[in-house]
Amino acid sequence: MSVDTVLFDLDDTLCEYEQDSREVLAESFDRCGVEPFFELSDYHARYDEFLTDGETIAELRANYFAAIAEERGHGAETGRAVADAYADVRDHSRVRFCPGASETLEALARDHAVGVVTNGAPEMQRTKMAALGIDDRVEAVVFAGHDAPAKPEPEPFERALAELGSTPDRAVHVGNSLDSDVAGAHAAGLRSVWVPADPSVVPEPEPHFAFETLRPLGDPPWLDA
Repeated sequence: MSVDTVLFDLDDTLCEYEQDSREVLAESFDRCGVEPFFELSDYHARYDEFLTDGETIAELRANYFAAIAEERGHGAETGRAVADAYADVRDHSRVRFCPGASETLEALARDHAVGVVTNGAPEMQRTKMAALGIDDRVEAVVFAGHDAPAKPEPEPFERALAELGSTPDRAVHVGNSLDSDVAGAHAAGLRSVWVPADPSVVPEPEPHFAFETLRPLGDPPWLDA
């Protein structure tokens, strides 16, 4: 069946921070006068563990930083202090489109239903979307981990399709994460599009399509391949 619905992940698929996250974390430790006790990759690797551990991104981050601080021989309060500093340094409005994202969204929105399914706190993700100015191109947004279970559970995809009046056999989901986006799309019965940060990675699970940027998605015939 022809595809008439395209769902997108947000972070590192449609947009990326202008601030270097490693520098944000380093400055957070520096402001607290604490030697770094974890790296950005540690934060990202365990983010989903704490996705439902707070109503806001600030609460989520504070709970995570407190937990990892205790695990690594620092008090929970030290972790919370670093989290507070991180919140002061990080500006969620300072985002930019990933290569090809803006023109691809514009092209697909002309004759496709377009939605966003993101593992992220609503206030943080809304700030990014407002900064990008994409509200007129996106008809449904599901904040997985808040509106529904986090990806790769099928429910956030199902919820987005219900809002768009679509079905899995008419939809694809586009994202950069094999674990969350590709696996989640497959669990919900959608075709998957993987946009890898590192194209040399052997994908598991294997996506239906893989593109190094979003630009090829703006040419609709590929959707019916």
